[in-house]
Amino acid sequence: MSADQNDKRVGFLPFHAINEFMTEEYRLQVIRDVLTGLPDLPDDHRNKINQLTRKLVKVPGFRNSVKAPLPIRIKSTVPAFEKKPDLAAALLAAWADAKAELRERVYALLKSRNWELLPLETDRTKLPGFMTIWPGGENFEILNQAFGETYPDFSTTNDDVSLMVVWISTRLPYQVTDEGEVEVQTIR
Repeated sequence: MSADQNDKRVGFLPFHAINEFMTEEYRLQVIRDVLTGLPDLPDDHRNKINQLTRKLVKVPGFRNSVKAPLPIRIKSTVPAFEKKPDLAAALLAAWADAKAELRERVYALLKSRNWELLPLETDRTKLPGFMTIWPGGENFEILNQAFGETYPDFSTTNDDVSLMVVWISTRLPYQVTDEGEVEVQTIR
């Protein structure tokens, strides 16, 4: 393979790599939001999360971690979310679907900024992870400002917009396309 061909290959980081870009408090909030809303999620999300919870989340005193009280299950899910890409992907997919209006607005914003995106209905959990290439001239601060200007009456947090950008684009701000490496940006 020539050097040019090698440069065009896309690198992926597993889905649990998102933890390097999230604060502990925000990670806990995302997990809490998903698990609290689990009964209201579509069957496919609920079944997948329950299956992965039984398999990957260890709750002392419970053979079936799905049966643990919600506050204990939330706390016990954090270490698995940090280490298991399948669980991280399932929880993020459910989180994004639960925030459908935000998802659609972030998608429209990124399209208007000429980001290359998969269609919204694509099951991102089937991908090997997040791409490491990030468009030059973009960062969470700029994207949050653009979102606020585009949708001034939409109430959300910068953290939610940033995480939705990462999920919809399936990209982590690891390498910038036209500026080399970028500093790691944290979703607070």
